[in-house]
Amino acid sequence: MTNIISIKNLCKTYDTGHEALKNVNLEIKKGEILALLGPNGAGKTTLISIICGLVSPSSGTVTVDGFDIINNYRETRSRIGLVPQELSIAAFDKVFGTLSFSRGLFGKKPDKAFIEQLLKDLSLFDKKDSELRALSGGMKRRVLIGKALAHEPQILFLDEPTAGVDVELRKDMWKIVHRLRESGVTIILTTHYIEEAEEIADRVGVINDGKLLLVEDKQELMQKLGRKQLIIEIKDPITEIPASLVAYHLELSTDGTMLTYNYDTRGERTGITTLMQAINSSGLELKDLQTKQSSLEDIFVNLVRESA
Repeated sequence: MTNIISIKNLCKTYDTGHEALKNVNLEIKKGEILALLGPNGAGKTTLISIICGLVSPSSGTVTVDGFDIINNYRETRSRIGLVPQELSIAAFDKVFGTLSFSRGLFGKKPDKAFIEQLLKDLSLFDKKDSELRALSGGMKRRVLIGKALAHEPQILFLDEPTAGVDVELRKDMWKIVHRLRESGVTIILTTHYIEEAEEIADRVGVINDGKLLLVEDKQELMQKLGRKQLIIEIKDPITEIPASLVAYHLELSTDGTMLTYNYDTRGERTGITTLMQAINSSGLELKDLQTKQSSLEDIFVNLVRESA
């Protein structure tokens, strides 16, 4: 898979002295969905704004489809669609006209059939003649996506696309993103919702304090950095962990019926075999066993904590 965006040694320091980005290097593959995770102020929006040509970098380079974002601004911007966090749309404009106007801004010829199909894809066709002020917050968010897609960009940036929308609409948005990816659009989204990245991303990047901590395939990341728990249910409650099991650092539930063993999936040996032998020797009678994998949220929290 070829790279469509290449970022090298990118830094941004604002006039206040705040370092928003610190030597960021990132390659984004054509046709992938990349989720950028990070707390408020981590640098996510600054990174997107620089790629889209809205903010000037202090140093470093960014190319989009082989074109430099500064020397070839018109070429790079024509390839990009941006859905901002803010619902910045004119109240009295109509839906169809809003998308058509956005298409024209990028020098594209009018195409009624294309705009109508886009509205259908976004479940907005029945609102095409409605004024924007009459739409719900979720529908306005869809209009923003329509505006970003009206000029048929190769790349779509979604900056907190589901902020403030309900769970049902959020899932609808995920379906839209998947359909766009199937049509060949590269998608980069920033999000506070860990489940959003876990649901739709191919790769996950974690950014904090202006530094890109890592970018990994989602499944590989969870396998490499995730931890597993072995939850052991015992038949008869106990008040304390037997001395013979102390070395395994087990956690005892408040009701005395569950033992939890944490182990690293990266380790050559998990220690489970010797643990089970030790439990058998201790005289405890097992009732049930189950394992639990760390979520992407656990991994994200740990990475941010370690970088602080």
